Amino acid sequence: MKSDEQEIVNLFEDGDRALIAADVIELSRIFADDYIQYDELGEPHTKQDVISNLKTGAIRYLSMTSTGRRIRLLSAKVAIVHGSEEDDVEHGGQRFPVRYIYMDVVVNRNGRWQIVGSQLAKPS
Repeated sequence: MKSDEQEIVNLFEDGDRALIAADVIELSRIFADDYIQYDELGEPHTKQDVISNLKTGAIRYLSMTSTGRRIRLLSAKVAIVHGSEEDDVEHGGQRFPVRYIYMDVVVNRNGRWQIVGSQLAKPS
């Protein structure tokens, strides 16, 4: 049986692949129904917002490189994951690199880890 930490690592690796592939079914599994993400400007985005932007092609992730990912298990049911990302993104017909640091809250509900919240910030 996999450790909680390994399950969370797999969850995030699956999430990166699903974002690049715009795999909304996989992302629906990874993000909790009550998921909310605050972007680097402090704007909130729900699970439905994130999935809709991928479905419509409003945003495309061309590549993602996660660095410094660290998992902090707070209990058998809650973990915080933080690190940094360097992504190539296409938005509005423009391609550009995006760099940010993040902190995600992950919970274990019914024996399954899901991301419930994300906070993104631009590194200084």
